[in-house]
Amino acid sequence: MTVAHLRTYTINKGQMDAWLKLFNDKVVPLLAEHGIAVDGTWVNDEGTQFIWVRSYGDSEADIEAKEAAFYGSDWWLANVDHVRSHIAHREIKLIKSA
Repeated sequence: MTVAHLRTYTINKGQMDAWLKLFNDKVVPLLAEHGIAVDGTWVNDEGTQFIWVRSYGDSEADIEAKEAAFYGSDWWLANVDHVRSHIAHREIKLIKSA
């Protein structure tokens, strides 16, 4: 079994291109450093929502440990406000492989 998050972010108007660059250049490598995989990313037709799946491992305990390391990293702590300034709303659902 794999545990993951299905994440839907509403991106602030006019910021999708900047968000995609930041996400791909900075966030994805940092997630990988902490054992969190990005399994896929999508943008809706209107260009307002960014949908992605990030997976953690075999148990919900993996989520807690890996997120604590990610969110406690020096880069994240120094850049969290900038990252989140692109996001108007986010919805996160826990999903498990079938």
